[in-house]
Amino acid sequence: MAPSGRLVVPLTVLVLLLWGLPWIHGRRSDVRVITDENWRELLEGEWMIEFYAPWCPACQNLQPEWESFAEWGEDLEVNVAKVDVTEQTGLSGRFIITALPTIYHCKDGEFRRYQGPRTKKDFINFISEKEWKNIEPVSSWFGPGSVLMSSMSALFRLSMYIRTCHNYFIEDLGLPVWGSYTLFALATLLSGLLLGLCMIFVADCLCPSKRRKPQPYPLKKSLPEFSQPLKKVEEEQEADEEDVSEEEAESKEGTNKDFSQNAIRQRSVGPSLSTDKS
Repeated sequence: MAPSGRLVVPLTVLVLLLWGLPWIHGRRSDVRVITDENWRELLEGEWMIEFYAPWCPACQNLQPEWESFAEWGEDLEVNVAKVDVTEQTGLSGRFIITALPTIYHCKDGEFRRYQGPRTKKDFINFISEKEWKNIEPVSSWFGPGSVLMSSMSALFRLSMYIRTCHNYFIEDLGLPVWGSYTLFALATLLSGLLLGLCMIFVADCLCPSKRRKPQPYPLKKSLPEFSQPLKKVEEEQEADEEDVSEEEAESKEGTNKDFSQNAIRQRSVGPSLSTDKS
């Protein structure tokens, strides 16, 4: 009995330690973490989503209230989630987060921005009394699932990728800052040229340029249409030739008359000279 009594105390201590271990490390959070991979889960059911950053003081002050509100999530039939914008830059662009913290309410794919007080009681009343119905939902054009916001998300992720490459060039490869900027400038020029060539190719395929066809010879039916102006030109040319011929004839007649008059004068002068000699 003595050995068994000695074993009871260690076993009791071990059970107490195992029972109290979760409380020592902290209770498991009821707040779900949303990432770029699982964000489409927000489109089904009812959600309250907080966008935060670890360095934000206002976000740090909100965390206890948000954790307490998440404990009521099962009773209110609402999912409570959070998004770290420093890690999920795509979601930051998809929801156009310009201030921290930002809270959204989502019901079956309709998103509304919460702008009320940030306490557990206010969050509970917002869901239980359905105060979200008084808020106009975000337009479908600017919804997180739209093409526009998907493009914005891609741009945000691209900017983060460029920043990561810049840090890699400077810190790991030891390139100077101007060298990193030069590489990005060359990459931008090359990508612009390739994009321009692709756009020209697509435009040429969709809207090919109209090539000019050689003009066919005029048909016989169209000859009468052009015969009238040709006839007029020919008639004018003939009239001009007739005028020229008439002028030449008149000039010839004038020269002939002058010649005859001179001859007559010479004849009249000839006899007078002969009489004088005699």
